[in-house]
Amino acid sequence: MKAIIIEDEVIAAKELQSLIIETDSGIDILSILQSIDESVEWFRSHPMPDIVFMDIHLADGSSFSIFEEVNISCPVVFTTAYDEYALKAFEVNSIDYLLKPINKKDLERAISKFKNLKVNPEDNVALLNKLIEGIKQTRTDYKKYFLVPEKDRLIPLVVNDIAYIYIDSGIVKAITSNNKTFYLDQTLDDIGLQLDPARFFRANRQFIVSKLAIKDMSFWFGGKLSLNLSMPVPERIFISKAKVAEFKKWFAG
Repeated sequence: MKAIIIEDEVIAAKELQSLIIETDSGIDILSILQSIDESVEWFRSHPMPDIVFMDIHLADGSSFSIFEEVNISCPVVFTTAYDEYALKAFEVNSIDYLLKPINKKDLERAISKFKNLKVNPEDNVALLNKLIEGIKQTRTDYKKYFLVPEKDRLIPLVVNDIAYIYIDSGIVKAITSNNKTFYLDQTLDDIGLQLDPARFFRANRQFIVSKLAIKDMSFWFGGKLSLNLSMPVPERIFISKAKVAEFKKWFAG
């Protein structure tokens, strides 16, 4: 069985690698990846492994962003030190989770589960999508305000006033419906997890958009959509061909 580990903490990755080998010497760890970008590049340039052990929180954001860039058709074991993701959502066929610190008994259970599975790649992709959607739907404590620093004050930014949020040269900016700019001190991935998915959509790696700010959409080359907002934007906001169906379902919901 060929596996990869996606974990940004070097010591934790090495410990997991040792535990996997100790649990099953037949598992070959192909690579240990530490970031979203590194993981996306690896999946684009290598054959699919038999199993992936994936930390949810990476230094450059949530590992769920990886699924927006590539289709992972093999089983995934998520690892997390947090219980905030409604862990029952993970208990679907061919998907498992390990709560840190990981112990050998839980790892043995996960590996045994995958060895006994007979799931085709298409089913696995559907189950992963179900997991991510389930996590989104189980959350109810979405942000209503962000406290934004400005000089010697903290200003409340009403989430319902936000038209879109984007990354500009590494700086995360929130633009309101009246075209005011606020600077946020969190990553776009972390912000996305705090927003109501019924109202906000992660268009791509750079933009999160509010449904109320979308005026219409234009067809673009390669099956993409270009979003036209009711206000100026610094550049075109594209929905990739792979996400068009998801976007249409979200917008019509």
